[in-house]
Amino acid sequence: MSQYLDMLCAEAARVGGTFYKITEIHKGKIETATLSAGNACQNSYSVAKSFVVTAIGMLYDQGLLDLDERIVDIFADELPESMDEKWQHMTVHHAMVHGCGFSEGYLDIDAIDASTLGTDDYLTYLFKTKLNFVPGTKGAYSDAAYYLLSRVVSKKSGEKLDDFLWKRLFYPLGYREMAWSKCPYGYPMGATGLYIYTEDMAKLGELYLRGGVWNGERILSEEWCDITRRRGYEFHNICSGKAYGKGGAFGQFLLYIPEQERVVAWHSFGGGDLLPAITLWKDE
Repeated sequence: MSQYLDMLCAEAARVGGTFYKITEIHKGKIETATLSAGNACQNSYSVAKSFVVTAIGMLYDQGLLDLDERIVDIFADELPESMDEKWQHMTVHHAMVHGCGFSEGYLDIDAIDASTLGTDDYLTYLFKTKLNFVPGTKGAYSDAAYYLLSRVVSKKSGEKLDDFLWKRLFYPLGYREMAWSKCPYGYPMGATGLYIYTEDMAKLGELYLRGGVWNGERILSEEWCDITRRRGYEFHNICSGKAYGKGGAFGQFLLYIPEQERVVAWHSFGGGDLLPAITLWKDE
């Protein structure tokens, strides 16, 4: 085990909680430590959103999607007769940064009983929602925004989000089992419920660290990797500006550290904060 991974395991024991696996990719070498027994695939919760960002980026790279496109234009043939007028202002970009107008935690299937929604059509349910503010004027973090983006991927590509990514990301990067929680119509929720190996979660960070290239094959444009950093599309600047990362409920994390050529990912349940140790680490 590398000195760095050994340090993280010791820190995990110190901060407490249940850590299942921690993966490090350093200068292209991948290594995983198993700290607690658990299922091979773990729920990544909101780290799933970074995979939706990647699908959107692929559509952007292909010229199939503009970030300033209005949601009502993309779904023009599926809109209900009556909608809140504020929907006219919502763009793809607004959904990417949680500036849609949904209330905090809206359509969060990790916290609500979805059977109480009164419908099996989540997309129409969203379209009938009265927005709390004009999109783009403020922000409120919700899973609704990324379910909407999951449906944008399907509308633009003709494939469901998981099928789209299997061909363009999961298979090329050598992912193993993967499952994504879905709505009653069979569309991945996007925002959460992505069950994957910790090692495979880390591979997404390596892709962004390398500017969209995996083993010499370009998967994403360097432009898109730069856009995600500049606009804060789920990979946020953390660790005193040294890293970019995305966390998930109950202690999941994925981050990449450019100056160290390092990616770190972990799955946990109630795991403590490892970021201070990551911030203080210096390679010898």
